[in-house]
Amino acid sequence: MAVEAQIPYQEAMELHDPHSWITKYWFSQDHKVIAIQYGITAIGVGLVALVLSGMMRLQLGFPDQFDFIDPEAYYQFITMHGMIMVIYLLTALLLGGFGNLLVPLMCGARDMVFPYVNMISYHVYFLSVIILLASYFVPGGPTGAGWTLYPPQAILTGTPGVDWGILLMLGSLAVFIVAFTMGGLNYVTTILQARTRGMTLMRMPLSVWGIFMATVLGLLAFPALFVSAIMMILDKTIGTSFFMPAVVSIGDSLDYSGGSPLLFQHLFWFFGHPEVYIVALPAFGIVSDLISTHARKNIFGYRMMVWAIVAIGVLSFVVWAHHMYVSGMHPWFGFFFATTTLIIAVPTAIKVYNWTLTLWRANIHLTVPMLFAIAFVITFVMGGITGLFLGNVIVDVPLSDTYFVVAHFHMVMGVSPILVIFGAIYHWYPKMTGKMLNDTLGHIHFWVTFLGTYIIYYPMHYLGFVGVPRRYFANGEMAIIDESVIMLNQTITIAALIVGVFQIVFIWNLIYSYFKGRDAGPNPWKATSLEWQTPETPPRHGNWAEKLPTVYRWAYDYSVPGMKDDFIPQTEPRTAEETAAGRTE
Repeated sequence: MAVEAQIPYQEAMELHDPHSWITKYWFSQDHKVIAIQYGITAIGVGLVALVLSGMMRLQLGFPDQFDFIDPEAYYQFITMHGMIMVIYLLTALLLGGFGNLLVPLMCGARDMVFPYVNMISYHVYFLSVIILLASYFVPGGPTGAGWTLYPPQAILTGTPGVDWGILLMLGSLAVFIVAFTMGGLNYVTTILQARTRGMTLMRMPLSVWGIFMATVLGLLAFPALFVSAIMMILDKTIGTSFFMPAVVSIGDSLDYSGGSPLLFQHLFWFFGHPEVYIVALPAFGIVSDLISTHARKNIFGYRMMVWAIVAIGVLSFVVWAHHMYVSGMHPWFGFFFATTTLIIAVPTAIKVYNWTLTLWRANIHLTVPMLFAIAFVITFVMGGITGLFLGNVIVDVPLSDTYFVVAHFHMVMGVSPILVIFGAIYHWYPKMTGKMLNDTLGHIHFWVTFLGTYIIYYPMHYLGFVGVPRRYFANGEMAIIDESVIMLNQTITIAALIVGVFQIVFIWNLIYSYFKGRDAGPNPWKATSLEWQTPETPPRHGNWAEKLPTVYRWAYDYSVPGMKDDFIPQTEPRTAEETAAGRTE
């Protein structure tokens, strides 16, 4: 009986194999197909956001030169770009895409615990994207309230998309959260219940730990956004006053009283700051695996990295109001949130130190995934340092409404995770397709993207210091708008357009390599984790043969002294020498 109890229950799991094209590629219950569905949808809507950012930059770099960019359209561009990138691209791709792809494979499972719910979660996500984009086809167009959707202006006359646009945005967010909840419960349950024999929690790759903790954060934080979206819909449609105080609009007293706009800010940022780590923690885990694999060295301080992920997750719930210093708060509250902001930097810094020490004296292979991983570390450190500025109340107040915040936010929340996403796609594309991406195109894509983003965002710190305000359609004749500001805005715009266009190289590489790329083989990176040990590449439905794999070691046995190869798969039994040496991880 003791032996039977150790048999993973998914070993005899009944698989719902497809019987037609539509059940194989659209209504699929295979986690790998669902991962690709999430990925294609997220990248597709992300390209829409990329085009919107280009149009924003045209106005900022060359004001009033384009007739199709008026103030109303500009604020719609800002709102849709921000919300798409944060929610519908980054969250969906890192958790819906890589969560679906990696969790069952890295844990040695056949599929998610609830495959049917997993399938439904994608289609609900897809519905949320359709609802969001439908706002372009309704009277008034999408909302222009800004991506934070602050009331009361979000639902008052004078804001673009004040009728249908804001309702579709809020409804889309509510639907997205339903999709996330279905997917998130699947990830957590699969990680806790469906690991194969020998896969203890402390043998899981850090990618799984990052996805696990980010999912827990989402399950706890997204309800705050969900209820705020529903409450604002009610304020707009039936005249409740959750967020609406007594207000006069265009000379008329409206039928609102007693509501609190600050309540919405607290609810939004109670979700909003954990959202930073809902995106960052999977990126932290993935970049740890990329660095270890391509540096041919075990990750430094694995347990410390795990506990740093957990600590970041816990602390992320007690820092939200540092986004609200300018809203007015008691100085002691400012002191508290400034202190917690500094404290959360400690486990984050531990991760940076451990990545650096992993690279120290390692056999670094500068593959395309490794280049993106190193670029992430550099960029995240740069963005994190500017975050220390903004975590201080006295410094934040004058900088809060300037381009310094735009620079910080994009370095941390925009460029950094997207660099990891690119690196992860270059790394796991061979496993999903059996083909290698073109290396030359990969290097071109990396260098243009990496250097280009620094040309875009680094000068914005200077613009912030001189006081250039963010969110403005036109800066006019302000005294701070001197020749340097005009020149930098033009340079940033040209760089942004070049970087945006060069993403076509990446898309072309994905498509071309699928049909014409060289064969990858089962384990082109000589990696140790379970996804590279599947019997077939790409893995078939069910991932494994009749018997699930047995794990004997952690996922980071690289360059072990005395071993013939510079990597030992997790499925390799321990040698007598390892056992005698007391190696138990």
